Amino acid sequence: MREASSLVLLENLLARNARIQAYDPVAMPVAREMLPSEWFTSGNFHLADHQYQAVEQADALVLVTEWKPFCYPDLTAMKKMMRRHIILDGRNQYDPKQVRDAEFEYYGIGR
Repeated sequence: MREASSLVLLENLLARNARIQAYDPVAMPVAREMLPSEWFTSGNFHLADHQYQAVEQADALVLVTEWKPFCYPDLTAMKKMMRRHIILDGRNQYDPKQVRDAEFEYYGIGR
């Protein structure tokens, strides 16, 4: 079910001409084969090689997975890399106070 909702999110963002830099330490090989090739050739969808590469010059981080590497992000480093400082936490994995104290806008989905 999570995979389907992530796919719907990607489709909706791309339909609105968003540029997406995605990273998932497990799903990326499958994503390369399963996702439409035009996503990759359009230039609006890119699979990053590292989790922090995915936030470089990003307007927002959308967390839709619970992998351990994402549990304790380096918010200071992310703030320097990102263009805008917005986090949409679809897994409610982050401490809202800690993220806001790091001067990010934080939105916990479903909290």
